[in-house]
Formats: sequence, structure tokens, C-alpha cells
Amino acid sequence: MKLKIYELPKNNRKMMSNNVIIVLLVTLFSFAAQAQEKKNKNAKYETEVSGNCEDCKKRIEKAAFSVSGVKSATWDISTHKLNLILNEEKTSLVDVKNAIAKVGHDTDAAKTTQDVYDGLPTCCQYERK
Repeated sequence: MKLKIYELPKNNRKMMSNNVIIVLLVTLFSFAAQAQEKKNKNAKYETEVSGNCEDCKKRIEKAAFSVSGVKSATWDISTHKLNLILNEEKTSLVDVKNAIAKVGHDTDAAKTTQDVYDGLPTCCQYERK
């Protein structure tokens, strides 16, 4: 008994080879696009953080430095601005804001819980928005 081998017509073979080429090109371009999304190792940010005093400054900066990838964190008491330099390959601004909220200080992206806020010293209890 002989087995019959089924062959695709020539136009179907050509169409299949074109599809394979298209898939390979799409894959290649997607890898190239991912390679171009290089993260900044010294990204600078300025964000507002609620607080009042020198104790707040220490707490905010310590919380920021607790996040891996933060290279610099300086909070200004009078402007309530936190200036950051961070390695975006290791962390993001949102991670830093979440860490600061966990210790009792509100940011635009992360708010502390009422229990944590109530645990702050009286001098550190800022006016919440």
C-alpha cells in the first residue's frame, strides 16, 4: 500500500511563506521596541508631600531612602516639595510615594490611612485635603 503525500498548491506555499516572514518581522520589531525602552538611572522628580516640621522631613526622607533605587531625597519644609533622584530600572516614583504614605504623609498619588496619620506626633499632623 502506497501512502499519498499531499502537496499544497504553489500559491498556498507562497502565501504560507509570506505569513512566516510577516510573523518573524513582527517578532523582530517587538524585541527592538522593548530594547529601546531603556530606563533612566538618574531620573529627577519633584513631587509634593504633606508635612510640617523637621521631624516630618526626617520621616519623609527616610521613607524615600527605604525604597531600593532612590539615590537622593530632599524634602523642603517651606514648599512641601520632595526632590528625588532615582534609578528607574529599580523603582518608580509611585513606589516612593507609597512608601511615604505608609509612614503617615500624603502625596498626590498615595494617601496615608487615618490610623497611621493619627499616630503621628501632634506637630506633624498637617491639614489633610
